[in-house]
Amino acid sequence: MVANPIYSAYERRLFRQLRDKPLPRHVGVMLDGNRRWAKMRGAETDEGYRAGADNIANLLTWCEEVGVEIVTLWLLSTDNLVGRDAEELGPLLKIIEDVVDELAATGRWRIHPVGALEELPEATAARLRQAAEATAEIDGLLVNIAVGYGGRREIADAVRALIRDHATQGTSIEQLADFIDVEHISEYLYTKGQPDPDLVIRTSGEQRISGFLMWQSAHTEFYFCEAYWPDFRRVDFLRALRAYGERHRRFGG
Repeated sequence: MVANPIYSAYERRLFRQLRDKPLPRHVGVMLDGNRRWAKMRGAETDEGYRAGADNIANLLTWCEEVGVEIVTLWLLSTDNLVGRDAEELGPLLKIIEDVVDELAATGRWRIHPVGALEELPEATAARLRQAAEATAEIDGLLVNIAVGYGGRREIADAVRALIRDHATQGTSIEQLADFIDVEHISEYLYTKGQPDPDLVIRTSGEQRISGFLMWQSAHTEFYFCEAYWPDFRRVDFLRALRAYGERHRRFGG
């Protein structure tokens, strides 16, 4: 495809505008609108998911260009696992397995699954674990793959894990009640050890967080983009970064 010179010039101008502006270290992306993208074109639903999957490597490349260190991609929620029928869920899981394999095969990015993997079909969970193992030593962009993910479930899992750990150490309920605080719960989240997201982008025009990174996003900046995820372009990403750079982050102050 021949690049539009006007579009290319605008993209370059946006990139220049990012100079001397703060940029996010950790970006979360809610890849929304795949089904609506397919419906708008009269295509099958799985074609929308496949088109969305094909756009992920582009996003990771754009993140690398500006020095983002961590990207969290929400591909499938816990609600999707129970709310989608098997006829739709099966192809979607296959697409997720394939795109994770493709990302791992590049040798560029470190894959880290986040979510309730035990709720996924064993074949899907195994592919996610294999991708994580195969890329564990890669010193590149860290890509959190959120599959079977829900913010409430993450917090509940963190608290359960914390309680179990202390139960094995003989900690009483009274002692644990005195001990437990925000920092200790954070140590048991799916993203433990990582900085909280600075910026979360949601595509498709929806302006809800839907439980994405609920705990971690207390001070996160949000950017809502009208484009459906398969149509999300580098210029849309640069606009999100520009908006982020122009905001004054108060961190609750």
